[in-house]
Amino acid sequence: MIEISSAATARIKDMLLEEETPGLFLRVGVKEGGCSGFSYGMGFDDEQHDNDKELSIEGLKVVVDEDSLKYLNGLQIDFKESAMGGGFTIENPNATATCGCGSSFRTATDAGKPSEAGEC
Repeated sequence: MIEISSAATARIKDMLLEEETPGLFLRVGVKEGGCSGFSYGMGFDDEQHDNDKELSIEGLKVVVDEDSLKYLNGLQIDFKESAMGGGFTIENPNATATCGCGSSFRTATDAGKPSEAGEC
C-alpha cells in the first residue's frame, strides 16, 4: 500500500526520537487544497481515530485515515540528501497531474478543490 524507503524510515525514526514524546507515530494523509486540488499531509500524531488504518513499515507505526487511502495506494516516500540539505520526496502513481512544488496533485477521477490562491 505505502512504501517508505530505508533512508526515509531512518530519518523519521530519528525525528521521532528528537521529539521525546512517547506514543508518537507518523500520520500520512490527503486533504483538499493546494494548486492542483489535493495536498499531502505528513506529520507526527499521538491520537488514532476509528477510521484510521495502521501500518507497520520497518518497525515504524504509520497511520492513514480511511478517506485518504484511495489516493495513497502505491505511494512511495523517500528521503534524499543534497548539497542544500535533505528532504522527503513523494511519488504517487495515482497522481495524473502535480504542481511545481510536488506537494499538490489530482487524480484521473478526482480533482479535489484547489485553493483559491492556487498556492502549494
